[in-house]
Amino acid sequence: MKIGTRPYDDTVAARMKTDAEFRNEVSAQQRNETQTEDGEMAKKQDAGGEIIIEQMQVGNAAVWIKGLSPLIYNAMSAKVKEGMLTGSARKSAAEKAASLRHYPMEEYRASVYRRDDDDGPTRLTFPAVAFKSAAVGAIRHIPNSGTNMTAMRQLMWVMGDKVDVYGVPQMHMAVTKQAGMTGAPDMRTRAIVPEWCCCVTLRFVMPILNETTLARLLDAAGLVIGVGDFRQEKGKGNYGQFQIASKDECAEIIKAGGMKAQDKALEDPTFYDRETAELYASYTAERKRRGK
Repeated sequence: MKIGTRPYDDTVAARMKTDAEFRNEVSAQQRNETQTEDGEMAKKQDAGGEIIIEQMQVGNAAVWIKGLSPLIYNAMSAKVKEGMLTGSARKSAAEKAASLRHYPMEEYRASVYRRDDDDGPTRLTFPAVAFKSAAVGAIRHIPNSGTNMTAMRQLMWVMGDKVDVYGVPQMHMAVTKQAGMTGAPDMRTRAIVPEWCCCVTLRFVMPILNETTLARLLDAAGLVIGVGDFRQEKGKGNYGQFQIASKDECAEIIKAGGMKAQDKALEDPTFYDRETAELYASYTAERKRRGK
C-alpha cells in the first residue's frame, strides 16, 4: 500500500497498533477533547463568535489485494440488459422445444467484466465500487468502531469505475436458484478465477481516517464480506475473500494472469472442476444430437 508518497512495505500486522493501544489512545484523546472543549469555545466566542472550521485533508492509498478464495464473476450479460430494456418476446411451446435453454460458452464469456480495448494490463476488470461496498459493510461486524456505515460511505471512496484483475479465468457450472417466489433450480455458467489479485486506489478523509484504520477495515472486509458472486457476505459461499498484500506477493499471479493469458482462457477455457467438465460434455453431446 502507498499512503501519499510513502511506500507500504511492512506487513499490516507489524504496522498496526494492538487493539488495547488503539482504545487507550482513543480514550485519552476523548478526555483531552472534553477538558479543552469549554476553554476553546470561550476563546472563539471572545474573538467575536466566529465559527472556525478546519480544512479537511485527503489521503491516498494504493492497496494491493490478493484473493484468499476464488473470485466468481456475475456480470449481467448484454442479452439480459437488452431484454430488460426492450422486453423479450415469448416463445411458443414448439420454439422452446426446438431451442436449447442455455449456451454455456456464451454465458461464460458474458459473465466477466472486461476491457474492450487493449490499452491496459488485463482483459478482466471488476467494479471498483464493490471494494468500497465491502469495506462499508464490514463496519457492522467491528465492535466499538466509533462510526457507522453511512459515515463511512462519505469518508472514503475508490478511484475509477473499474480495477484491473490479474488471474486466469476458468469455466464454472453450478446449480443455482432463480430469483422470485418459486426459487426454481437452474444451471448457471460463469467465469471463476482461482487465484487473483488487483490494485485498488482509495481516497479517504483525514484525520478522521488514517492508514491504520483503513488497513484494518479492508482486512475485515476481505474476511467477512468479500466480492463477487456467492461471496462470504451472503452466508452460504465463501468465495471472493481477500487480504491486503504487497505487489511482490502478487508477482506470480501478475506474471501468469495478464491480458494475453486471459484472452486465451476466454477463447478456450479449462474447467474449474470435474462436475463442470462432465456437464459441458453432456451439453455438447446433446447439442450435436440436435444438430445445433
